[in-house]
Parts: sequence; structure tokens; C-alpha cells
Amino acid sequence: MSARIDLVDDVKRVAVLSLHTSPLAQPGTGDGGGMNVYVRELVSALAQTGVRCRVYVRRWRADLPDLVEVEPGFEVVHVTAGAFDASKEELEPLVSVFADAVAADLAEFDADVIHANYWLSGVAGQILKRRLGLPLVTTFHTLARVKAISGDPEPERRARAEAEVMACADAVLANCTPEAEQLAQFYDADPDRIEIVPPGVDHAFFSPGNQAGARWALDTDDRPLLLFVGRIQPLKGVDVAVEALAKLERTDARLWIVGGASGAGGSSEVDRVRSLISDRGLRDRVRFIPPQPHHLLSTFYRAADVCLVPSRSESFGLVALEAAACGVPVVASAVGGLLTLVEHGHTGYLVESRDPDEYAAWVDTILGDPVLARRLAVSSAARARTYTWSTSAHRLRRLYTDLANETPVPCEAPRARVASEF
Repeated sequence: MSARIDLVDDVKRVAVLSLHTSPLAQPGTGDGGGMNVYVRELVSALAQTGVRCRVYVRRWRADLPDLVEVEPGFEVVHVTAGAFDASKEELEPLVSVFADAVAADLAEFDADVIHANYWLSGVAGQILKRRLGLPLVTTFHTLARVKAISGDPEPERRARAEAEVMACADAVLANCTPEAEQLAQFYDADPDRIEIVPPGVDHAFFSPGNQAGARWALDTDDRPLLLFVGRIQPLKGVDVAVEALAKLERTDARLWIVGGASGAGGSSEVDRVRSLISDRGLRDRVRFIPPQPHHLLSTFYRAADVCLVPSRSESFGLVALEAAACGVPVVASAVGGLLTLVEHGHTGYLVESRDPDEYAAWVDTILGDPVLARRLAVSSAARARTYTWSTSAHRLRRLYTDLANETPVPCEAPRARVASEF
């Protein structure tokens, strides 16, 4: 691998890897979630600063065009790698095929930097860095060793691959200080190469609004409304939200669950949650709503009294930020990025345990005190205004430029995985 010697005044092109899910896919179902929003909004903001970005994703349908221009400076390239309907769990053996196709396209695109998202893309980025000599930036979004602690184990080969990518990367992005600490604690990542770049929120869509108007638009009444937004999988804790509803003093409160089944166990989790709702006698108080176009979620947030985010782990927690931007108090797990987003007693409440009684207690506190609820709402919106995608993009543009003018970190080839591991 040769060192880059030509100085770059300002990065002009970035290759963004998002192997397993596309910024064009619907968040809230399948593998689409906060990462889809992150890639789409960050790349759009980078394009608006003058950085041309090409996002490489695995083709998941035969009829997808090879290239989609989302907006000036923001392109999505669909790469054929394996069966179109392959699940996320089947993608690791396809990483090298994906990397080969990206390398062929980069012969024309001439990127200055590679930015990989999630561990699968990170391994592809590792291959491309060694082949092309480009600096590598990685954002992991979730971490296998952190998920294991929360009761959601991942294969050890994923954790090993994450560690290898971190050792190869020129910069590892953390969304917040707690995630930076996890990178160092669980992966021995070099603190000098960890960069904290928080995501943002689109304030043109996510801002305070009239609750009565939002409820009129959604054709619902004025009873207390709790909101859960996200993929339905054990990690996200939908069952805790349902149990908390059952524990409330307010028997007129309702829960709306906006999202769809996700991952290999998503359908069984939906069935389990529906059985729980029936067992608790809540069928008339819980409503399932299909995943919504991202910009329409603001109406759901504004209609709610409280947003519940009972995740077992969260590297950041975009749902909590979007709710806060709409002036909705959040009751969330005291994990990961939620520790940064929710200021206990000022913008919402953090719960240390998985006990639904604790969630219910804080929800009852908010519902029972309109003055407190208003204060939390105002503070939430004010705090959320400090998070913008424009700020994130400008930070990254400076980082990309610095890396493009430095000798890349030495990088080992990804270890061969034995067939029995897949």
C-alpha cells in the first residue's frame, strides 16, 4: 500500500459504504432504522457543503437502477452481491464481492476518503483501504460486545471483525462520549483515533407544533398518548413499553407502536408482544401503526404526551432526539447515547433498570402534572436545537481533509473466516 503524498486542500469526493441497508429504504422495518436516517441525512448535509458523496449499497431488488441521483452531490450506487433476498445474517461471505464491485466503480469516482457504516461495511472498507491506499473512517452504529452485555449476543466473529476494522481505521466515529468510552473499553480502540461527531436532526421537519392539530390530522382523540417508534425486535424493548402501559395509574392512556418487524426474530417478537397485549387486557389501548415515511413521523411525535425509548442498548438514539425536537418529553433507558440526549428531570427521565414499574412511575409523573410536562417539553426542544446535520457535516469535512493529507494507518488484511462460522 503506497502512502498518499499529494496534499488535498479540501476533500471533494467521499465513498460511503452502507452494504446491508440503503438510505433509500423505509426506516422502521426490515433492517431499516436509525442508520438509514443517519446515512441519508449526513450525506445530504455533506453534499450541501460541496462534498460529492457516492453511497454504495447492496442491490436488494433486481429492478433497482445501477445509480440513483438523490440530489446534486448525493448518489446511490446499487452493487450486485449475492441473492437479492439474502438476510443480513447471510451477508458476511459476500463482503469481498461487494468490495470488488466498489473498487471497480472507484476507478472512475476517484474518492478521497472511504466512510464505512456498520461492521460489514467496515470489513469492506478494510479491503478497499489496503487495495487503494485511501483513508478509512468508520461508524459502527451498534457494537457486538455492547449488545452482548445487554442480553443480545452476536457471533464472536463479528466482535473480532469489529476490532480488526478499528485497528485499521484512520478514524472511528462515536456518536457521543459513552460510545467513545465503549470503543476504548471493549475493543481497546486507540483514543487518538476516536472522533466524537454527534448526529443531527432535521429541524425543518422535527420541531414543536400544536398537539391538537396533530391529533386532528391523525384522527384521534385527546386521551393521554404514549408513543414508541422503531423496529420491533427484542433489543428495542417494545415489551417494556407495553408492560409500562399496563402499570399506569391512568387507565385511559394509550400506546401507539410505529414500526415493523426487524431481523430474523422480528416476526416472533411481534407475535410475542401481541400475546402480551392480550394477556394484559390492553387490546383496546394499543395500536400498531406501519412504518411511516421519515418526514411524517413529526406528526406522531407532536400528537404524543410521552415518547418511550426502552432500548437495551443505543449507540445514540435518534428517536429520542426527534421526539425532543418536537417538544415531547422522553422516558428512556439509561444506556449509551440516551445518557447524553435525555437530561434526567430536565428534558425527560432516564430509567436504570428494565422494570416497567419505573417507566410507568415517570410517565404518571408527566401525565399528572401539566406544568412539569410543559417545562420538560420546552427544555427538550431547546436542547435538541443544538444538534444539526450541518454541524456534523462540517466537522466531518474537516476530518476527511485532515486524513486525506496524512499517511494512512497501517492496515492488516481481514482474517479469513472458516466456513463453519457462517
